[in-house]
Amino acid sequence: MSKLTYQLGILITILLGAFLNYYYCCDKVEEIVVEEIVSEPVIEPTKNPFLVQDANGNLDVKVNDNFNFKTSEMTILEPLSGKVTEGVMQLSAYLTENPDKSVSITGYYKSDEVNHTAYPNLGLARAGAVKNYFVSKGISSRVIDTHGKLYDAMVPDADNIYYGPVEFAVATTGDHGDLDALADEINSNPLVLNFGIDEFVIKLTEEQREKFAKISRYLDKVDGATCTIVGHTDTTGPEDHNMVLGKERADFAKTYLVRHHIPEAKVMTESKGSSEPIADNSTTGGRAANRRTIVTVNKP
Repeated sequence: MSKLTYQLGILITILLGAFLNYYYCCDKVEEIVVEEIVSEPVIEPTKNPFLVQDANGNLDVKVNDNFNFKTSEMTILEPLSGKVTEGVMQLSAYLTENPDKSVSITGYYKSDEVNHTAYPNLGLARAGAVKNYFVSKGISSRVIDTHGKLYDAMVPDADNIYYGPVEFAVATTGDHGDLDALADEINSNPLVLNFGIDEFVIKLTEEQREKFAKISRYLDKVDGATCTIVGHTDTTGPEDHNMVLGKERADFAKTYLVRHHIPEAKVMTESKGSSEPIADNSTTGGRAANRRTIVTVNKP
């Protein structure tokens, strides 16, 4: 009898252990499974179509693709969709048929992007890139206005590509303001780029970027307008060397402007060497001030 009781006790103990193990352990397993199923919501990248419409005309272009850009970049990604190119050609034909119309391009940018361009913001730089593409397709820069707009809700894809960070609007051409006054403003307070000794590096301040944008606008809007870059040096070294160095600096600045959407044919360069100092060459600070290039515009 005691042996049977002993065996029953062992059996009850095993059953109780199995029950308790199931009750507690299975709950934990179930909780773990639930935790594995839960995941973060997937945020889809922003994709803006190429949309160009005229509410007061018969232009209505919509393409489910657009001009695309990498994060913190101003260069249009290639290859460009053939349908986008077709849409641009439709716009070009429309503007030719309607000379009283103009198109504005607004480029988007985010506050966490790094702006390495000569423009006040990446949105304006992207708009400038699209403007140059429009010009290559026969649209006059005189009927194109460019703008930049902060858009922090824009989401790139996993490869850091923004799909269509630009928008377009067509309207009746208005007055672009007093462009002669703009030229006078640029030339009275020109864009000055300073260089270190034997240094060819350009890093613009916010004020210099604003000046660059005004130069770009003037050259876009005025037929026959050009800009001149004059290179200057300090008095270190022989003058024939300084003349060459001043021209090299001016040419370097030209390359920089052309890379930032200023048409090469509109940029002229020359050198004054050390002949026009603006500070005392006997001091370190004076020589630094004299190592410069000056960008001005020329009225047609």
